[in-house]
Amino acid sequence: MSTLRDTPESWPVEDSVDLHRDSWVVAFRSDRIRRPGADHEEPFRRLVLEHPGAAVVLAIDAEDRVLCLRQYRHPVQHRLVELPAGVIDHPGEDPEEVARRELREEAALAAERWTHLLSTLSSPGYSAERIHYYLAEDLSPADRGDFELRHEEADLEVLWVPFADLVDAILAGDVTDGPVVQAVLAVQVRRDREAVRG
Repeated sequence: MSTLRDTPESWPVEDSVDLHRDSWVVAFRSDRIRRPGADHEEPFRRLVLEHPGAAVVLAIDAEDRVLCLRQYRHPVQHRLVELPAGVIDHPGEDPEEVARRELREEAALAAERWTHLLSTLSSPGYSAERIHYYLAEDLSPADRGDFELRHEEADLEVLWVPFADLVDAILAGDVTDGPVVQAVLAVQVRRDREAVRG
């Protein structure tokens, strides 16, 4: 087994101040931390965005098309090509269940086959957000239940994009959403390796 892996470690926190905290699932705080064994050095400040994590779904139909959503994102002031995704609502919630829920709520679809692709840290310089990526296959229509599309979601555009076209758009820099890029390239790598193995 490879020894190349991330390892847990925690540096001492001198103090922590909430800059913003509310009833939503994220909070923003300022920590003053110290490098272990460097007691002569002054503590330094790091901003931390608390986030419970999320799940992203790459849903592919029998014609090798990917279900994409085009959605407005205010921080970047763009309408982005994205995949169904959502936040883990409760501590300990199974990310695959979150993925199933988001596919049903955002796309009115269910999937018979689920494959975990990756789990990655979004931006570890300021957040511990971990995103779990799933491949969903054998799709069928599903009832959204009482879920109502609101705000940006109320303006979603659904696209069915051939997988190869989505890879091309990513490599050309036309589709830039990080979760889309990671999920699509993970599937492409899996396909390439399967083709080599024959």
